[in-house]
Amino acid sequence: MEANMTFSQDMDDEYEKLIRRMNPPRVVIDNESCKNATVIQVDSANRHGILLEVVQILTDLNLVITKAYISSDGGWFMDVFNVTDQDGNKITNEEILEYIHKSLGPDSSCFRKSVGVISSTDYTSIELIGRDRPGLLSELSAVLSHLKCNVVNAEVWTHNTRAAAVMHITDQATGYAVTDPERLARIKELLCNVVGSCRSREAKTEVTHVTTHAERRLHQMLFDDRDYERVVEEEDDDERVRPEVSVVNWFDKDYSVVTVRCKDRPKLLFDTVCTLTDMQYVVFHGSVDAEGPQAYQEYYVRHIDGSPVKSEAERERVIQCLEAAIERRVSEGLKLELCTTDRPGLLSDVTRMFRENSLTVAQAEVTTRGGKAVNTFYVRDASGYPVDAKTIESIRQAIGQTILKVKGSPKERKQGSQESQSRFLFGGLFKSRSFCNFGLVRSYS
Repeated sequence: MEANMTFSQDMDDEYEKLIRRMNPPRVVIDNESCKNATVIQVDSANRHGILLEVVQILTDLNLVITKAYISSDGGWFMDVFNVTDQDGNKITNEEILEYIHKSLGPDSSCFRKSVGVISSTDYTSIELIGRDRPGLLSELSAVLSHLKCNVVNAEVWTHNTRAAAVMHITDQATGYAVTDPERLARIKELLCNVVGSCRSREAKTEVTHVTTHAERRLHQMLFDDRDYERVVEEEDDDERVRPEVSVVNWFDKDYSVVTVRCKDRPKLLFDTVCTLTDMQYVVFHGSVDAEGPQAYQEYYVRHIDGSPVKSEAERERVIQCLEAAIERRVSEGLKLELCTTDRPGLLSDVTRMFRENSLTVAQAEVTTRGGKAVNTFYVRDASGYPVDAKTIESIRQAIGQTILKVKGSPKERKQGSQESQSRFLFGGLFKSRSFCNFGLVRSYS
C-alpha cells in the first residue's frame, strides 16, 4: 500500500514538472506604462497557495502593493501588481528587479511543490505562544541570555490577550545553532515556565532546527490558538476603529464575495491572503486598491472543496478571522528604533530597562545584520497611561541618544493607538479596477 502511494506521489510530481515545462511561469516587469508605479505581471500554471507565495515574495522585499488584479480560474494563474518602494517611487534597483525575475520566473522554486520549511545549522528556531502580559519579552530574553543564547532574529505579535513569537537563537560561544539535546530540552523547559505550563492548552513552546517564514507562522499560530474569538470588550473599545469585512454569496456564479475596507498599512494584502489560504479558501478573482489612505480588497472565493460559504456560522468565522489577521499587525504605542553593534545579552538589557521604567513592549522586531542589531519596539505605559516623555529621554540617555531613536509624530502615534485591538499588544460596491495601461477588463465568468 505504501509503495503504491509513493508511486502515485511520484507520478503527480512528474506530471507537475511536465506542466511547468509546457507552460513555464512568466514574469513581466514594466516601468514604462504606469506613471507612478512599477507593474509586475505573473503568469503560471495554477495550484492552491500560489497567490500567497507570490505576495510573500513581494512583501518580503518591502515593496508596497498599491493595486492588484487576481485571476486564477481553471488551471491558469495570472496576477498583476502595481508596486512602489517605501518612499512611493518606482522600483529601479537592478538587483531587486533581477531578484523578482529569479524568484517568480521559470526557475523559481515558488511554483514547485514545497513543504515551506528548511533545516538550518545557522540558528535554532523557537516558537512560543501563550497569554500576553507586561514584561513577557523581557523575561524571555533574560532566560535566553542566562542560558548563553543570543537572539539574532525575532518577531513578536499579540492579539486579543494572546502573545506569539518566532525567535532565532545561536550559541554565544560558537555563533551557530544550539545542537546539544539536553541543552535544547533545558531551553524549552525554562521558556515554558515563563510563557506558561507546557501541559496546558494555554501555552506552547517548540524548539527546532527547522526554518519557516516567521510572519506566516505567527498568523498560523494565533489562528490555531483561536485568537479571533472575542473576549470581554474593554471600556474604551467604542473608540477603536475595526476593519470592515463582509461576506456575501453570489449564487449565480457559486462564489462567496469577501470585501475588506480598512486603513491601509504595510503587508495588509499578505495578511488577508495568508488567512484565506490557511482557512482553505481559493481566491479565483480579486482586486485590491490601496492608493489612498484607505485600502479596499475584494475576493471571489470558494472553499477548497469547491463550495461557497455554506452557513451563517461559517460566514461569521471568516469575518472574525480576517478581522483578527488585520488587527494582529497593527502597532500600538511609541515606536523606538535601536541600532548598534550586536553583543550577547543586548536584547535582555534593553527590554529590562523598559520594564524597570514601567514600559511594556507592545510589539517587537529584532534583526541582526552584519554584526549590527537593528531592532524596532512599540512601547507603552504598563498601566495604560500615555508614555511619559521624560521616561523615554531618561532611557535614551542611558542607552545612547544616537543608538535609540523615537520614530513617528505624536499625531501618528495617537492614530496608531486608536487602531489597535489589544490592551497589551506585543506586537460592497466594487471600486476602480483600472490598471495603468494594461486594459485588464474581464468578466467574472
